[in-house]
Amino acid sequence: MELDQEEPWKYMEIERLTPRQLEVLLADGWRHFGTFFFRDRISWNNGRLTPVIPLRIDVNRFKPSKSQRKALRKNNDTQVVFNPASINSEKEAIFHAHCQRFKDNVPSSIYDFVDRNPSVVPCGCTQECCLYLNGRLFGISFIDVTPGAVSSIYAMFLPEFSAYSPGLYTLLMEIEFAKTQGKKYVYTGYSFAENSHYDYKKKFTGTEFYNWQGVWQPLENLDQSPDI
Repeated sequence: MELDQEEPWKYMEIERLTPRQLEVLLADGWRHFGTFFFRDRISWNNGRLTPVIPLRIDVNRFKPSKSQRKALRKNNDTQVVFNPASINSEKEAIFHAHCQRFKDNVPSSIYDFVDRNPSVVPCGCTQECCLYLNGRLFGISFIDVTPGAVSSIYAMFLPEFSAYSPGLYTLLMEIEFAKTQGKKYVYTGYSFAENSHYDYKKKFTGTEFYNWQGVWQPLENLDQSPDI
């Protein structure tokens, strides 16, 4: 699998843009953490540079798998609340507890992923999906909501609630939220052409990939794509 001669890494800082402008960037393979926007066509995976595969879910084609339905059942008593995104000491504590799960590439701050005023900067459309059990906040994901899509930014949870599959559950709730809001896509970030720890993102029906030539295709066509 070979990439063409286009520059494989692109970065830019954008302080403010509209939700519609953000949607245009998402459709062209861009992602962002706060005001830092990036479009990486290759990245490190298992010690080697590997083609990056941007992914999104066609909401109307999505149907939960057996394991995804199990995660939904586990959370029958979970309260889900969507609000404009904000950061406080409780959420920062959850972030640092979540980071204890990792040994490599451990982020140092939640502000590596969102702005200090995330509901305003950069696009005024960042929301949060909060999970509560018996009144206790145990999981949060941050999303952008554009005119036609929802885009996942970052998810975190308290490790002692791992049995509830909160990372998976917030994504399922994002898909449901997108459906109820009449959105067409949920952008789930990226994976790799080769096996990686991001492969769970490929397990959602209706998933499409971006071929870096301006075309989104069904994920099942990945092996036949000459552009990846």
